[in-house]
Amino acid sequence: MSDKAVLVTGAAGFIGFHIAQRLLSAGRVVVGLDAVNDYYDPKLKEARLDILKRDPNFSFVKLDLANRAATSLLFAQYRFPAVIHLAAQAGVRYSLQHPHAYIDANIGGFMNVLEGCRHNDCKHLLFASSSSVYGANTKLPFSVQDNVDHPVSLYAASKRANELMAHAYSHLYRIPATGLRFFTVYGPWGRPDMAMFIFAKAITEGKPIKLFNGGNMRRDFTFVDDVSEAIMRLIDRPPQGNPGWSGAKPDPATSAAPWKIYNIGNSHPEDLMHVVSLLEKQFGRVAAKEMLPMQPGDVPATYADIDDLAREIGFAPATTIENGIAKFAKWYRDYHNL
Repeated sequence: MSDKAVLVTGAAGFIGFHIAQRLLSAGRVVVGLDAVNDYYDPKLKEARLDILKRDPNFSFVKLDLANRAATSLLFAQYRFPAVIHLAAQAGVRYSLQHPHAYIDANIGGFMNVLEGCRHNDCKHLLFASSSSVYGANTKLPFSVQDNVDHPVSLYAASKRANELMAHAYSHLYRIPATGLRFFTVYGPWGRPDMAMFIFAKAITEGKPIKLFNGGNMRRDFTFVDDVSEAIMRLIDRPPQGNPGWSGAKPDPATSAAPWKIYNIGNSHPEDLMHVVSLLEKQFGRVAAKEMLPMQPGDVPATYADIDDLAREIGFAPATTIENGIAKFAKWYRDYHNL
């Protein structure tokens, strides 16, 4: 698989940037695709791309995957053996005000990726899902064996739809597809709309941080290098289909088709107040705190069961929250010249 280019969609994004770096350092040829939209500051996306473009094995394509004709041409040109699909309209809260963005990008865009894979002999499609698919579930830790049919945001519903669309294509066209349910990824070059970045910005600017549910939240914060490691171990292991799968007692995480779902998490949820205290320590100042009620579409806790990753690829998260936040804070200070 390594002789031809791997496609990374969302390459200017947080996780896409890190994955592209890992692939390039492993000697892979990478085509990075991104629309570079203004959901958050495009300057951050451009800065990530500037780093990737220094590698001669990286080429960038600016493209909105909702553009069916252009996406079809790109897939026909490269016939990618592996596709890592991370491009999406992200964010739970944004989906409350801008629902159509999620249908266009996460449903329409993904449809065009599936068609590109179908018509151009893709050997493995890995695609981003989200811990948000667990929705109204309260049994912890969240397991890929659980039913996930009660999303509490349109973002979550769009990610669940991706899992089901991929299964249909795996069943019909035998496209090996691996869905990755990410749990609160953080680290250097992180997204400005996520808690870690929002808190760091508020603390360093002396502004109050908003803590929903009165700060009584737990998140399975997952360091981005651990996410990259899991994906690097999975890329050359396309699912073969589960020969023991039964329609009479269906396993939600596998199929007779070559399709599989994994949780990618730290498997160790952290109290949000502990995370805030670690950031305060890193930046040397105490945050003003504004306690607020739970937001629509939010959940009080996330916690990943990653036993199958440990069993199948020997994966174990290697980064403690203390080390991860220290690395994030160092990057944040450097990037903002603090």
